[in-house]
Amino acid sequence: MDRFYHHSRQLAYREPQGAAPCGSRVRIAAEVDGRFAAASIRLRLWQEGVGETLLPMQIADGIAETALTLPDAPCLLWYHFIIELPDGARLWYGGRSGAGALSEHEPSSFRITVYDGAYRTPAWFTEGVCYQIFPDRFFRSSWEDFHARLGAHIALGRHPRVHDRWSEAPCFTPAPGQTEYAPDDYFGGDLNGIRQKLDYIASFGVTCIYLNPICAAASNHRYNTANYRSIDPLLGTDEDFRLLCSEAKRRGIRIMLDGVFSHTGSDSIYFNREGHYGETTGAYRDPQSPYRSWYTFTDAPAKDGANYDCWWGFPTLPNVNELNPSYVEYIAGENGVLSHYAALGATDWRLDVADELPDEFIRILRRRVKANDPDAVLLGEVWDEPTEKRGAEGRRGYVNGDELDSVMNYCFTNATIAFLTGRMSAEAYADALAFLREQYPKPFYDAALNLLSSHDVERAATALSGAPSRYTLTREAQAAFRPTPENAAKGRARLILGTAIQTALPGVPCLYYGDEAGLTGMGDPFNRAPFPWGGEDAALTDAIRSLLTLRRKSPALRHGKCRMGAPADNVFAIVRYTEADAAILLVNRGEAETQVKLTRDALPEGPDGRDALPLDGRYTDQNGVVVTANGEFSAVLPPLCAKMYIRGVE
Repeated sequence: MDRFYHHSRQLAYREPQGAAPCGSRVRIAAEVDGRFAAASIRLRLWQEGVGETLLPMQIADGIAETALTLPDAPCLLWYHFIIELPDGARLWYGGRSGAGALSEHEPSSFRITVYDGAYRTPAWFTEGVCYQIFPDRFFRSSWEDFHARLGAHIALGRHPRVHDRWSEAPCFTPAPGQTEYAPDDYFGGDLNGIRQKLDYIASFGVTCIYLNPICAAASNHRYNTANYRSIDPLLGTDEDFRLLCSEAKRRGIRIMLDGVFSHTGSDSIYFNREGHYGETTGAYRDPQSPYRSWYTFTDAPAKDGANYDCWWGFPTLPNVNELNPSYVEYIAGENGVLSHYAALGATDWRLDVADELPDEFIRILRRRVKANDPDAVLLGEVWDEPTEKRGAEGRRGYVNGDELDSVMNYCFTNATIAFLTGRMSAEAYADALAFLREQYPKPFYDAALNLLSSHDVERAATALSGAPSRYTLTREAQAAFRPTPENAAKGRARLILGTAIQTALPGVPCLYYGDEAGLTGMGDPFNRAPFPWGGEDAALTDAIRSLLTLRRKSPALRHGKCRMGAPADNVFAIVRYTEADAAILLVNRGEAETQVKLTRDALPEGPDGRDALPLDGRYTDQNGVVVTANGEFSAVLPPLCAKMYIRGVE
């Protein structure tokens, strides 16, 4: 038989697996039989900015192999195989990830992510749980205080719409007298409200609260910053925030802020297009403004009233020149915005639209964030696979080790929802997750924020009910959408399965406020409804709490080695293990009962090594049922069911 075979995720063919540090050695091998054993085989390498390198491969005992020393600087390195047959024919072997295929033409290439070997991400984050809060919609501490604080917005000429009842739906139509919808309706959630619910948040094993923007702004989402150094009066004061950080820290919880640094609001102290800060202040009204150089003005006729560069064409969001020295100093200087909030107790940041920020600006932010607190985390909002993300100047450097700690892992989100709703097989899902693991540097992979929903996408329970994409529906249709009772029940059940995967997979599980309580909704603003205090789905809440709190109890789930795969149709499995303990997760997304058997070599090996699965000892499931394994683990999974089995943890 003629055989040529390479698998980028098996140690027999590539060691070490996955991303590798600069200057390290990597062995590349292929299995060759028949006519390929007499061939001349070369490994073709390609590095951006360097070009092509051809390495001869030595053939012995049916194995063609070579070793290469990785470049001294972070990069992506692509490779495939060129095969010269004894009869003069030429073939190629390549692929994206995993097993490749022979081709008569130049194929796609495997790749190696090369990163700085000094790259580290804080263990407190990688081993924890994150909880995301949209502040206006979480909890209102005082109706009277909220109404009193409205005066600060009214004094600036704004016309906030106030919901009389917490249970109302968010507005999605224009206010009376307006022609377009504006996010100017408020429920009154505030910082003190979050502080009052810290014990509730902590009950899920949460170690980090990620807050959507809290700076003063002219909208309820606050992505149109009016003043970076001022907390929105509707949310509270500096002292309220300091107290929140202090009380959270006492419970082992850190506060992560949302940094909106690619643009400001037009209604801001910096730009002041609307004139709410005086007639002669701000970059728009005063050519001599100290903020004028932050923005790019044009001589062209105003488009939509904007003779300046704005974010995605929105006149209310003027873009900033992030590398303008004045702006850099204002945000990341020794006494800049980042340091201001560090003094109040928050040093961790999520960067809004990180893929629209220059790499150098991200590096500057990182240096300041780490100077303020070496254990601080810097996350980026990046929707695409981050290692291959490109900009105008070439590949982005998110994973190099000198920029982001990691990203909001929307690649995980999309794959998980596709798997749980039946649009992706269990085998394809396992492969998709293995691909991410292969491309991400381990510190980056361990810190990836694994989320099922957020303020930017459909609520998890809605997406998992089989709802249509928000992009196919009008706002009116999104507001009216309700899944059938049967599909709604499936959505809740699948949400539990997704949470189980978050709990067991390396990376940081992130819970979007209210998902655990049964909140539903399509796109913005329907995914930002108030938390249903007093109307929670108690069974859903308990199930999600039970799963997420396992992270704190199980060292294996926090930092153990990981094997994952698809041992049966519709079933995804994860095994996490240390020398002392282990955890087995089995997820049946199918609608029929399924029996699953795991043997020592049932799942693909991971980059951690070739060690056999730990299938001996006494495992306990969520209900306290003890299962004894002796080299083989067997379980019967009901439909739409996730079972977690723990060994070595009381």
